[in-house]
Amino acid sequence: MAGAVEAKLAELGLTLPAVVPPLASYQPAVQSGVYVYTSGQLPMVDGKLPVTGKVGAEVTPEEAKELARTCALNALAAVKSVAGDLDRIARVVKVVGFVASASDFTGQPAVINGASELLGEVLGDKGVHARSAVGVAVLPLDAPVEVEVQVELTGA
Repeated sequence: MAGAVEAKLAELGLTLPAVVPPLASYQPAVQSGVYVYTSGQLPMVDGKLPVTGKVGAEVTPEEAKELARTCALNALAAVKSVAGDLDRIARVVKVVGFVASASDFTGQPAVINGASELLGEVLGDKGVHARSAVGVAVLPLDAPVEVEVQVELTGA
């Protein structure tokens, strides 16, 4: 039976995807005490990147913002894989977003807003977090964005 968080996802017309398998030697998420740390999540959909390239060149900022939402959804799936239930999220502590950027692109914060806004829509006040949005030259598989999330869990 789905909990309140997954019910909210359904209300928003979203489905929690399967956890994206690792591309190398790491785990999608690990728990340490009451915290879950996700690895960087790419905007994979059904095992593929829907678009590749640099934001501000081959990828528009609007497309990248939607891809950041997908990254956040993939991060929630990774959190569930170790926490067992998304209703255990006490709060999102930190989000780090990476944007593969054209040399003159400076809109990284607006792109990563896609992830932040999704977490807020799904988790309400528990989704409010600290954040970094970083421009980089290239990301794995030529992905336009990558997002990692740290959450605090309730004890139960």
